[in-house]
Amino acid sequence: MVKILIVYHSQSGNTRRMAEAVAKGAGEIEGVTVILKRAFEVMEEDLIDCDGLVIGSPEYFGYMSGAVKDLFDRTYEKVRGHKKIFRKPYAVFISAGNDGLGALMHIEKIGLGYQFKKAHQPLIAKGPVTDDILAQCEDLGRTIAAGCEAGIY
Repeated sequence: MVKILIVYHSQSGNTRRMAEAVAKGAGEIEGVTVILKRAFEVMEEDLIDCDGLVIGSPEYFGYMSGAVKDLFDRTYEKVRGHKKIFRKPYAVFISAGNDGLGALMHIEKIGLGYQFKKAHQPLIAKGPVTDDILAQCEDLGRTIAAGCEAGIY
């Protein structure tokens, strides 16, 4: 079974709704197990054991959430150089009150440090999380899951 790990932090519920939509889409792909976890719950084993990773964060003051940053801080040294981390496919979604670009830039820089492979264009919800955004999140989940299951990534 292919494992897709969806990691997120949410205070208002917007990013959680997006994460659940990503999980719903990923779960539609046969042969895929979806693991949905809040950032504070994720350990290095989760990062190593998954086949694909989707990271969700709200934008706070032009930056990712502290919980997502904490995840990176806690796990980096433990997984750095691990063969199952190298080129692991990942994608990002952001719930933004502004433009989300600051949060995205920092997450992508950290992704380079981990040596992840960007497998999908980022999804940024600017303002309210609409039904259209949730549908795009489902598509994101399906795409990452299908790509990992098919061995494309």
